[in-house]
Amino acid sequence: MPRTSVLLLARGLGPGGMERLLVNQVRFGDRTGFDYSVAFVTEAKHHLVPEFEALDVPVHWLSGAGRPWPFHLAELLRRGGFDVVHTHSPLVASVARPVARTVRPRPRLVYTEHNSWGAYRGPTRLANRWTYQFDDAQIAVSRAAFDSVPPSLRGHVTVLDHGIDLESVRAYSAQRAEARERLGAGDGDVVVGTVANFRPEKNYEGMVRIAGQVLEQRPTVRFVSIGQGPLLEEIRAQVDRAGLGDRFACLGHQPDAPRLMAGFDVFVMTSHFEGLPVAFMEARALGLPVVTTAVGGLVDHVVDGEDGLLVAPGDDRAFVAALGRVLDDPALRSALASASAERGDDFDARRVVRSIEALYA
Repeated sequence: MPRTSVLLLARGLGPGGMERLLVNQVRFGDRTGFDYSVAFVTEAKHHLVPEFEALDVPVHWLSGAGRPWPFHLAELLRRGGFDVVHTHSPLVASVARPVARTVRPRPRLVYTEHNSWGAYRGPTRLANRWTYQFDDAQIAVSRAAFDSVPPSLRGHVTVLDHGIDLESVRAYSAQRAEARERLGAGDGDVVVGTVANFRPEKNYEGMVRIAGQVLEQRPTVRFVSIGQGPLLEEIRAQVDRAGLGDRFACLGHQPDAPRLMAGFDVFVMTSHFEGLPVAFMEARALGLPVVTTAVGGLVDHVVDGEDGLLVAPGDDRAFVAALGRVLDDPALRSALASASAERGDDFDARRVVRSIEALYA
């Protein structure tokens, strides 16, 4: 039988969690039954292009040659003969849906909801709502993402937890000593780390406030953040104003973030909104105790007090208390770590990709 031709369409191919999911889909996909291509809009976010090319997957940048990208998308769809177009951005999807309907034969449209609608700007929500009906199927990465979709539009939405390359991530545990050396952590230091892009919904401002309170009485604790984004320099300035010095390190983008995460002792997220963060999945695979806000898909995958601690978003005092419990009680930290490691199997990318390809078929 001929292979099903699939175009994965994203706003950018930067180093974020969503983009990593696309790499895993191609890496673990059935290449005998599916022929993958990738397209993206934002030129600045091209970090993962070499990885797709190494997998022998064609990559198309749609914003070149001085014309609006929807014209290039229309040309690509007519020329490429795609059976399925799978979009991974609400704004891009809102444009791609009507464009795809001008192509004959029309490709089937699949869309993944990676976040809650409350995290989108008003115009994006409106455009997404107007064009949602054009999809043939939709995937939500968490129950919270599903619940955020207006009830009248949920008819074709399936909740599907995504996954990572468990084997590769778990292998980094053997490199813990090297990771801690790169992080500048001594034998007696306790490293509290996060991996998240510097955007408003990640609430880095709150994390710095929390770190300041935690560090007042805990001289051996070190905070580490990995990620890029528009707020990076602003947060670095906040760290300086708070006088945290090298006890709160903003490392920026690190292409081997999971390798560095192996040097963490505790993984934290203080987000206002989330879908199901890839960094959280990686923390599970590495067996890290997790302290996070109760948002998005994190609520579905953390049992408070058993395999992590959940805190109401925006409650600095409660987060300081929860993190303090884990830092001050090595036995609790060990128990949470063991439970977290056991839950890592929930995020096997191979299982997820099989489900997505069954949906395509």
